[in-house]
Amino acid sequence: MMILTFGFTLFLTFGEGNPMHFDVGLNTFAGLFIFGIGMVLAGACTVSTWVKTGEGNIGALWALLFTFVGMFLFSMVWSVNYWPPAPASMTGEPNLEALQLGYANAATLQEKFGVPAIVFGLIQIGALLLIYRAIRRKEETQAMRHRQAQESREAASAQPAR
Repeated sequence: MMILTFGFTLFLTFGEGNPMHFDVGLNTFAGLFIFGIGMVLAGACTVSTWVKTGEGNIGALWALLFTFVGMFLFSMVWSVNYWPPAPASMTGEPNLEALQLGYANAATLQEKFGVPAIVFGLIQIGALLLIYRAIRRKEETQAMRHRQAQESREAASAQPAR
């Protein structure tokens, strides 16, 4: 994740390209919530559902099948009732009439504040590194406690019975 973040923000800062912008609105939060519920019910995200299906997991196969059904149905509804209308709402600024909150990513922050995108990438890498270190410390502490408990049990069983 850190390498990807660094490469992506480096490309945004110095590379040539036209990054896509997506407005973030109430529809985005609703979609993410529904997707999260689906992930919990399926026991996996979309990518790991492919892996589990390849391993022969029938439940994952059903989840994958209904992912395709859902995407197909959504594409039919989206093309008929496109909501919110893109030209009217995708301005990057809050647009409460279209229930859009605007968008913010490294590219737009670079444009708005004049700070290179790589700076935002490095901040994100720092946050990821802190999270990684906290997880490793917790795992090491749990492993140490487990070893101590095991050593205590072994010492107690090694003492002769009186």
